[in-house]
Amino acid sequence: MEKPSNLLLKLARRLFETPDKQEKFIEALVAPQPFNPCILWCQNQPEHSPFSVESPLSWQPQFVDRLHLGEKPGQHPLHHQGYFYCLDFSSVFAASILLTLPQSVRLIFDMCAAPGGKSIFAWQALQPELIICNEVIGKRLGMLISNLKRCHINPCIVVNRDSIIFAENIPFSSNLVLVDAPCTGQSLLAKGAKAPGCFHPTAINKSANRQKRIIANSAQIVAPQGYLAYMTCTYSPEENEQVCEWFLSRFPQFQAMKINHLQEYQSHLTTIPCYRLFPQDRLGAGAFTVLFKNSADGECKEFDQEILQELGVIQKL
Repeated sequence: MEKPSNLLLKLARRLFETPDKQEKFIEALVAPQPFNPCILWCQNQPEHSPFSVESPLSWQPQFVDRLHLGEKPGQHPLHHQGYFYCLDFSSVFAASILLTLPQSVRLIFDMCAAPGGKSIFAWQALQPELIICNEVIGKRLGMLISNLKRCHINPCIVVNRDSIIFAENIPFSSNLVLVDAPCTGQSLLAKGAKAPGCFHPTAINKSANRQKRIIANSAQIVAPQGYLAYMTCTYSPEENEQVCEWFLSRFPQFQAMKINHLQEYQSHLTTIPCYRLFPQDRLGAGAFTVLFKNSADGECKEFDQEILQELGVIQKL
């Protein structure tokens, strides 16, 4: 087993009280094991799945299958035809908070949408009248548009602007805003990938500051009585619980919602109802998730597509 860095050891001690839990977390990152592949059905599931499927967890939606190890769904013809989307099961865990929302969601705005998994989950779970998918990083747009088109996600608008642009131009317009925030990507290590510098305090603080800026801008487009979902695929408290505490201190009209089906995953690092999955749980590489509700009174502001046209719509799907 590869020797863990001092920064990883330090993080493990912050996250877990006992040496046994610390050791299991570290081992999951320095000696990663494959996770079960997972698919999200975008079209009608065939009566007989072409894959060997694991028994579903209690909070797992019907349109998601966790497959046996060794299955390669990305190579199946149904994948190329857009019947399903491949994703880490940690993403299902994070997005499962959306299953608690009322079905009548008119407008969903995904602020950090590429490669598209959370958008596709939200579209399938909530069947909105419109979903807007934003990706500020230009080189990630092609992948996002390709996945949304392949999976027949429509009506859908793809945009490519900084979050402040939407805060200024379409405030109080969205029933649900997703922020799958850019982060240090520490969970990449659990997948056997590289994430250089992901435990360094400078990288973590830079990431946390960016996350605070994005969530603050995103909050301004949430309609009264609407929802804001914040998620990451990293482990540092600075990028997770501490972002939530900062956010609630500055936006007191928002309340973190208790998610009953995730109670066993409640973060022990805060009293805020937010939830963590760790790689040693063997369900996926790891995730953090929290659902905020805007408790302010008022009317949802009518969304005007012409404003997006003026801002520069990339593509309507």
